[in-house]
Amino acid sequence: MSLQAASTSANPRVLASIDPATGEVVGTVPVTAVDEIPRLVFQAREAQRGWGALTHAQRAEVLRPAAARLKQEAKRLGDLASREMGKPLPEAVGEANYCADGFDGELDEIVAALADIERVDRRVRSVLRHAPLGVCAAITPWNFPILMPHQSVLPALVAGNAVLLKPSEETPLVACEYARILNEFLPGGVLTPVFGDGTQGRALVLAAVDLVVFTGSRETGKRILSDAATGLKRVILELGGKDPLVVLDDADLDAAAAFAVRNSFRNAGQVCVSTERIYVDRAVKGEFLRKMAEKTASLRQGDPREPGVGVGPMVHARQKAKVLAQVDAALAAGASLVAGGEAREGNFVAPTILADCTHAMEIMREETFGPVACVQDFGSVDEAVRLANDTPFGLGAAVFGRDLARAGEVASRIEAGMVGINQGCGGADGCPWVGAKESGYGFHSGPEGHRQFAQVRVISRAAEAS
Repeated sequence: MSLQAASTSANPRVLASIDPATGEVVGTVPVTAVDEIPRLVFQAREAQRGWGALTHAQRAEVLRPAAARLKQEAKRLGDLASREMGKPLPEAVGEANYCADGFDGELDEIVAALADIERVDRRVRSVLRHAPLGVCAAITPWNFPILMPHQSVLPALVAGNAVLLKPSEETPLVACEYARILNEFLPGGVLTPVFGDGTQGRALVLAAVDLVVFTGSRETGKRILSDAATGLKRVILELGGKDPLVVLDDADLDAAAAFAVRNSFRNAGQVCVSTERIYVDRAVKGEFLRKMAEKTASLRQGDPREPGVGVGPMVHARQKAKVLAQVDAALAAGASLVAGGEAREGNFVAPTILADCTHAMEIMREETFGPVACVQDFGSVDEAVRLANDTPFGLGAAVFGRDLARAGEVASRIEAGMVGINQGCGGADGCPWVGAKESGYGFHSGPEGHRQFAQVRVISRAAEAS
């Protein structure tokens, strides 16, 4: 992605969104000048005064009609998301529909989570009130270009904050459309898009905002935390992962292999909770690899708008080069190639399985964010747990085994925010999306997550005499 000059624009700099499958320009948006950001923050703060004066329920009712508009626009938004970042079209449309279908329920959950809580003892009657923080800077990634803005913006707005939304420079168009739909119903200035790259993102963090919500890499998250510390700003960071899958000797190997293929190669591996490290009991390693290779061979890769395509491209050439460099280094260090491994024309990397991996290899330590599944065997459950925890990351994990008590005991020892047993790491409705260790600082979603978008105020008075 590059910032390209456009002499015909009032703003001489525009951001071009490039289709990673074809290299074609999908569209452009004007870059937000850095020296404009303080003014935009000031305008947002002015707009927030009236917005914050409403109740949580009133704000939710203002936003509620946006659900129907998102549903009407889901196919178009999905097509745009697919063209901007290369996600298979059914998955991209599904992402838009997921946001629209869950919109009303999400509003209700946020309102309930932010309701007043009363605490009373013999002396004092207190009310815990969830008040707006003020102005929120939401900086969102490219891999889920509808869902990630949605999960950052909606709770911030219902909590009474004004929001400046800075989407990834890779996917500005679909985020712009999402903001446009919400702005059909919101008062002016409450939700403002900001376009650009890390320069604009950092300017937002350093501006007079009260809350920074960021989803992205661990390295960028650390810089944001450092910059936000100068003003002691509230920060919610959802960061990278290096998710392990532990396959025990009694696992349903068909189910485990199907999950490994799906979760390693979905969205071309460009998912924060992709399965990147697979630890398999030595006794079943050969059969597991055979089943995984068979399922991988059935995947179709190509233009994400073509029917039947399940794996699209890397988002850009830089990501492709990073993935291939990790694969080549692992092979040179002794890994065995089970499937894939080759670069394909354009930004495509074949779904790849590497066996005989070790933690001496970079690909087992650093986030890959590509269609690569790395397999290492183990001889005991203790060894599997030690390997799974041998990382600074701790977002998601999975354990497969038929003995649920044993699998649950293994899951309880894995240092991750979310662990699935014979399934992915996502929890039931109302659970937060939360990372442990260096994969998260704060969290979002679910009642506990929604409350992080508000300031708790304790208002107390003397309790009435009985």
